[in-house]
Amino acid sequence: MSSLIEQATQRLEQLRQAGVSVPDDVQSNGTGTDSSRPVSASPGVAAPSAVATPLETPHHPSSKRVDLDFTALAAQGFLTPNAGRSHFADQYRVIKRPLIKNAMGKGAVTLNHANLIMVTSALPGEGKSFTSLNLALSIAAEMDNTVMLVDADVARPSVLRMLGLPQGPGLLDVLEDSIDMASVMLRTNVDKLTLLPSGTPHPRATELLASDAMSQLLDDMAKRYPDRIIIFDSPPLLLTTESRVLASHMGQIVVVVQAGKTPQNAVMQALAAIETCPLKMMLLNQSSSNEIGGYGYGYGYGYGYASESSKS
Repeated sequence: MSSLIEQATQRLEQLRQAGVSVPDDVQSNGTGTDSSRPVSASPGVAAPSAVATPLETPHHPSSKRVDLDFTALAAQGFLTPNAGRSHFADQYRVIKRPLIKNAMGKGAVTLNHANLIMVTSALPGEGKSFTSLNLALSIAAEMDNTVMLVDADVARPSVLRMLGLPQGPGLLDVLEDSIDMASVMLRTNVDKLTLLPSGTPHPRATELLASDAMSQLLDDMAKRYPDRIIIFDSPPLLLTTESRVLASHMGQIVVVVQAGKTPQNAVMQALAAIETCPLKMMLLNQSSSNEIGGYGYGYGYGYGYASESSKS
């Protein structure tokens, strides 16, 4: 009998350590109940075990944290929080200002999902991913805004690769398996920057991006945090159909054009593919210092409504 009591006592102690609430009248000496009968948290439910959980933050509950290598990023030409002032950083300040103004509802027109910004190009290799990451890093330096960078180039994801991070679950997993987006988001050592990877490759990625689940997800992303700006690194417009599907949900679109490389007819076709989107901006990448007011570093800019940009 004493052996059974000892076993029950040990079992009760295990339950208490596991965080299971045990009634006060259950005593280790068997008083008030049959202590020879093992106790469980609830009928048919095993006692919980201790598990490690990701650190939670107000904006990103249950998200994981990754550390970016600022030295490696700077060597690749990316903006970093610890870098001094430069003409290159100033260019992105000029580029981001109208985007932020529109995103916060302070632009000339009211846009639906204005804080959802898609960065794309007509063809591959024009610098859209480079632009997406630098734009996100520049916005993360703002005092009043947070930014999330979404790798929506699901066929050829590159954001995590550029950052030196391993691929993992992300957007497609959220859409396919209905998992919580917070569980696949990555917080970074840039305080106001989070990442959403593209996720596990899927043969029906286009259909997932065109699904009702995607529409609901984007609507929630746009409305959940009023101070957050979300940048989507999108596939090229003339290479896949995913970018056209995404474009239909965006408030603002930035089309990156590589100076001296992108054919004019390709730019016109790309703009025609997103003609229903309310606000389209053009960004000229790798222009020389005498083009469109370039500031050096092989970079220049230009933005405006597509109807205006197509005339120049």
